[in-house]
Amino acid sequence: MTEPARHLEPVPEPAAERERLAAVRRYRILDTPPDGMFDTIASLAARCCDAPIATVAIVDSDRIWFKAAHGLHGVSQIDRDPGLCASAILHDTPYVVTDALTDPRTAANPLVHGELGVRFYAAAPITTADGHRLGTVNVLDTRPRDASEAQLRILGDLAALVAQELERRLSSICTITAERTMRTGAERLVRTLQRTLLPPALPKVPGLDAAAAYHPVSQDEVGGDFYDLFPLNDGRWAFFLGDVCGKGAEAAALTSLTRYTLRAAAIYEPDPCAALGNLDAVLKGEYQGDPRFCTALFGVLAPEPDGSFAVTLAGGGHPPALVVRADGTVESVDTPGGQLIGILPAPVFGQAEVRLAPGDALLLYTDGLTEARTPDGAMLGDEGLTAHLTSAPYEGADNLLANVHKLLTELGAGVSDDTALLALSVPRRAESSGQEPLR
Repeated sequence: MTEPARHLEPVPEPAAERERLAAVRRYRILDTPPDGMFDTIASLAARCCDAPIATVAIVDSDRIWFKAAHGLHGVSQIDRDPGLCASAILHDTPYVVTDALTDPRTAANPLVHGELGVRFYAAAPITTADGHRLGTVNVLDTRPRDASEAQLRILGDLAALVAQELERRLSSICTITAERTMRTGAERLVRTLQRTLLPPALPKVPGLDAAAAYHPVSQDEVGGDFYDLFPLNDGRWAFFLGDVCGKGAEAAALTSLTRYTLRAAAIYEPDPCAALGNLDAVLKGEYQGDPRFCTALFGVLAPEPDGSFAVTLAGGGHPPALVVRADGTVESVDTPGGQLIGILPAPVFGQAEVRLAPGDALLLYTDGLTEARTPDGAMLGDEGLTAHLTSAPYEGADNLLANVHKLLTELGAGVSDDTALLALSVPRRAESSGQEPLR
């Protein structure tokens, strides 16, 4: 075995010390919380060397920091004075001081003359794979003595174990950091992709307030909910909201196809049922042998001379829209018989007519809202949503949407699916005394 270092320590070279300190920083060990693994190593070192004190020490630029200490209570670090740990890391072999009081290397060290009264010190360097000595596994005693070769070998093994653990932890940190970076990049990509599937902003419709929102459950997965509002070439306006099957890239492709198919269909044939029929044919043609489907509501808004809007609404397997009247009552706009789009041989799409008078609003939503769970575990359902809308007065589309979004936020973990929302409201108008609002 190599003879322990017992000569005067060399002076560290500035360049080498800078590299060593960079290695200390690289392992991110300084000032980390206590750890049972390192505590056990310190305890084993004390036992194998029959010493009252043992530490796992990291040598910083101006201090000795103890990752673990046995028999040294209430002390987490000391100044970096030469003679003990600061000197031990200058050697690649075990470092031994048999009598610190008479040894010229340690005679001036405060631990020797202070309350602790160190007389014996033995240490093995914690050496990284690239040769940097970060600190030591060491033992101390208050009486002069020597260490056997077997004891020094054990200290060396324990120091190697510390180095291995630091490498393992650094590898874990690097892996976690890389995963977080990738996750951040993926979330950014998902948000960008999601934005391309939804209109950046809703257009201004004369005499109508419009607002939309998208409430995602996951930040790292593209959802399949969609909505849109756009003008037709005859003074009317078309709108739709729906939900495609699946998640991720395939759902994104299906969503994009669905949205632009409906926009194109409305230009050539603005009849809502015809638009859904056109989408059904496109989906079947695009996904032959591998069916893909969606649900949707498609509507057309026609402004009336009295400031109201006539709405024609067609549904294909989608939850019904809700009308929130000016007096606070809530009505369901059913489209009876509306079936899934893109999967049935000859689907039927139901249609309904409704009028929005000043003060009225129309709310469209995807099933992530009504399938959400309340704190007692029950599904919110159509009745729960209606009760919430009835008890939460609104003023305009933005306020109506804010009330629904607040409900989603309160349900929290009870919301298990993405939710898209589209609100269309006719502003209230001043009414003459005794005059009833038009219906």
